[in-house]
Amino acid sequence: MMGYLAKSGVTMVAVPDAISQYLQQQHVLTLCTQDQQGLWCASCFYVFDVDSMCCYLMTADNSRHTQAMVVDPIIAGTIADQTQSVLHIQGIQYTAIASRVSESESAAIRQLYCQRFPVAKVKSAPLWRLALQTVKMVDNRLGFGKKHRWQRQPD
Repeated sequence: MMGYLAKSGVTMVAVPDAISQYLQQQHVLTLCTQDQQGLWCASCFYVFDVDSMCCYLMTADNSRHTQAMVVDPIIAGTIADQTQSVLHIQGIQYTAIASRVSESESAAIRQLYCQRFPVAKVKSAPLWRLALQTVKMVDNRLGFGKKHRWQRQPD
């Protein structure tokens, strides 16, 4: 979709097509953070960049999940369709490292984010990068319990 970070020099392992297509088709993820009060989850709109295997989201500095990501950037989450049939279940479980998007990257990523979510044009919240570390996708449409996996390789 973006290819924005393809120039960053990060070596990527091939991403299964099922995973990249699913991440591009969806637009809401759930992220789970932990703070001194315990676990906390939030649902956020996101845009996905297959070249960097990152999801980008916009969230306020004063939200509980943002405050938790500042202290502990290691997060987990899910992206899932809502279906009533076990045979149609598709979804992703992931781990990621969260970081605030730098000022130098912000304008380009904000433009892409606002193309997908025009309402974001009137928001001034910061952008965050979720650098996916592990992805497990369940796709029962291909057979009960069929899974696709991807893992970021160390630099």
